[in-house]
Amino acid sequence: MSGKGMVYLVGAGPGDPGLITVKGLDCVRKADVLVYDRLAGQGILSCARPKAELIYVGKSPERHTMRQEEINRLLVEKALAGKTVTRLKGGDPFVFGRGGEEAEALYEAGIPFEVVPGITSAVAVPAYAGIPVTHRGLASTFAVITGNEDPDKEETDINWEKIATGAGTLVFLMGMGNLAAIADRLIRHGRPAGTPAAVIRWGTTASQKTLTGTLGDIAEKAAQKGFANPSVIVVGEVVGLREKLNWYEKKPLFGTRVLVTRSREQAGVLSRAIEELGGQAVEFPAISIADPCDFGPLDRALARVSDYRWIIFTSANGVNYFFDRLIKAGGDIRDLKGVNICAIGPKTRDCLAAYGLRVEYVPGEYRAEEIAAGLRGRISPGDPVLLPRADIARKALAELLEREGARVDEVVAYRTVAGDGRREEVRRMVRNGEIDIITFTSSSTVKNFLSLAGEDLLPLPEGVRVACIGPVTAGTARSMGLPVHIEAEEYTIEGLVKAIVKELGIGDWGLGRNLELRPTCR
Repeated sequence: MSGKGMVYLVGAGPGDPGLITVKGLDCVRKADVLVYDRLAGQGILSCARPKAELIYVGKSPERHTMRQEEINRLLVEKALAGKTVTRLKGGDPFVFGRGGEEAEALYEAGIPFEVVPGITSAVAVPAYAGIPVTHRGLASTFAVITGNEDPDKEETDINWEKIATGAGTLVFLMGMGNLAAIADRLIRHGRPAGTPAAVIRWGTTASQKTLTGTLGDIAEKAAQKGFANPSVIVVGEVVGLREKLNWYEKKPLFGTRVLVTRSREQAGVLSRAIEELGGQAVEFPAISIADPCDFGPLDRALARVSDYRWIIFTSANGVNYFFDRLIKAGGDIRDLKGVNICAIGPKTRDCLAAYGLRVEYVPGEYRAEEIAAGLRGRISPGDPVLLPRADIARKALAELLEREGARVDEVVAYRTVAGDGRREEVRRMVRNGEIDIITFTSSSTVKNFLSLAGEDLLPLPEGVRVACIGPVTAGTARSMGLPVHIEAEEYTIEGLVKAIVKELGIGDWGLGRNLELRPTCR
């Protein structure tokens, strides 16, 4: 690549990956290089292109991976190499995010750049704690103030005398190290010690913790509870509304961290469901979907697809790969005229419907044995049946159909291979008790998880629960030494999520109304 690249300074929002803007997410998806800090949600990073270079430049009070000057040089260097660079920053780039300094460095180097604003933690974090920064009758103004200014420096940039009483709500960012000094200065300059105050740590994530008190005692309470950055400090009468407006922390999976081992292509469906219910999805793609080593068997089947009496699809992946190959060969759905279609479950059926196909049969239970039983009497001896599926799929369905006299062509439509998850990070999280539930949606996710993460993780730490999508997956987990605490009665993603919620003793929480899980169709 030649010529100068482009740099996007993107606000990632305060932590919940759903709070990034549509434009910001587009910049993540098209980046050759993604430069991110510690407040950029992992769910956002998973949207990067598979071959994108990810560079962590996170800063914390204890440790800076890179100094700001080094980050500036990095952005310039990558752009001069002709790369499209997305600089992903927590919150908004221009609200105490030092985005202005990065933009200046790019300007001086002659690098074109764009700024994509983000949702600032100054507003979003209090909102997720049930605290509006303005409210009729309580606060008509609010101010956002850095909490990171050295309280001992002789010349302050903050006019404490005016700030203390000049706005209805005061929001301090990254101020935990100076909380006592902040409270003292506000009180000395006229803010009553009895003013409600709150500290919110890791706001908008499943790790969110909220502490309330008064300006006079909030520093002592925070020290007792061990609160540290990243935290947002809120001072004002609006804090009192939390008792009524605390919505996020009441969600059924709030505070629950769930490891999602599905492929990168499919993880989003389960992750969205977990996050919709207040949990935190940690994606660790133990498997990846790939082309067959040899398309020959599938191509030969497609060349005479109209000769089959039945085609049985056992996954949405099978549907997508089947039709991709059919269309590339110059065919379309008209070639399936007169062919009966069977789908293993409702999501596979919905995926087929997206291609304009009507499904003749969906079993009540989404297993090979149930498909074979349901097709008994519908398939006559000698009927040709096509099974386009994964390379490692169970042979049970083909064997059962052949016992009924069917002539079964089982062809590989796609391969399931080991994923590229963040091995060391996930190992650390599991060992440190930072994962509450590990989910498995197929036998291959179980096998590859243990292969990638390492069997030395067994036995799992106390408190880590294992959730499986159905009996086949659960059987594989048990055979490999994993305990199974949760097993879905309905072998779908919705069924798995419902089983998790039920296990946690929360009831169904209106799951049918609140979750919209879309199939992974193109």
